[in-house]
Amino acid sequence: MPSPTLPAASALARFSLAAQHPASLAWCSEAVRLANLADEHAFDLQLATDLELAAVRAERMNPAQPPEAFLNQWLPVLPGLEAMLSIRFEGANPSKPFVDASVTSRPVVHADLPALATLAQRTYAGFDPQRLRFRSAAQAGTFAGTQPDLRVLAAPLADLQHRLTPLELSLRPTLGTSQLEAAREAYADVDRLYPDHPDQARILSEEDLLENIEAGTMFDVLWNGGWAGYVGVLPKSEHGLNAYTVQELILSPACRGRGYGAALTTFLAQAVPEPDRVLLGTIHAENRGARQAALQAGRIDIGGWSWWSLL
Repeated sequence: MPSPTLPAASALARFSLAAQHPASLAWCSEAVRLANLADEHAFDLQLATDLELAAVRAERMNPAQPPEAFLNQWLPVLPGLEAMLSIRFEGANPSKPFVDASVTSRPVVHADLPALATLAQRTYAGFDPQRLRFRSAAQAGTFAGTQPDLRVLAAPLADLQHRLTPLELSLRPTLGTSQLEAAREAYADVDRLYPDHPDQARILSEEDLLENIEAGTMFDVLWNGGWAGYVGVLPKSEHGLNAYTVQELILSPACRGRGYGAALTTFLAQAVPEPDRVLLGTIHAENRGARQAALQAGRIDIGGWSWWSLL
């Protein structure tokens, strides 16, 4: 059962703020960021207390486990370190359970990982979790013995709007789903060329595409006037920042390898309607092409997730 000393959302927000990348602290006032983080972490607290929601997860993922086994738990790890742990499933696959350390009372360091892993295994032993996931603002590769996962690359839109862009490339608002199959084929082409790509990026669903279109933040990429890809974002709070979060960025095979990836960030920064937000997206640490394009466009790596084996 969850700890009787479960922190308030405001306390989780302060813990989370202390773990953010220093460069990002200037992108949003502390008061706004703490309020956003508190809203974000309210769901962590719901997952720690809501047995009805836990029952839904139990029915969907592992009927052999009781609902209370799916609750998040706030637990002591080491002196001076507590963590919010939760049971998750990679790709919503019940056969791939892992433990997520979604919030810690201070930033995680390498020496914490054995104790955190032991606690994760003990707390969710009934699921036989395979890995522990944790987030840090440290550079990728800082934690020896871990595997990289997604990295967060972000920057204020105002810092991304002024780079030169190729004349043959442009954006227009997406009005329908007529090119969704072409986008799926573009993903399949990348998957064939790069076997690890299916584990690093997936195309958004038709439902998500329509949500982006309704928000007015989904765009067709045009190359010499013809359709050549999608790029889209949604306005939301991420990591406490008032952000536009990248939902999709894909180019057709004929357009790849031409250095257009960085230009899409510039076009997007010019096209979205709220220029005071931060453009933020997650890219797998091993997706070197996408990471390089984001960095060339002016985005900054402000941290990400890593895996620690529990086997």
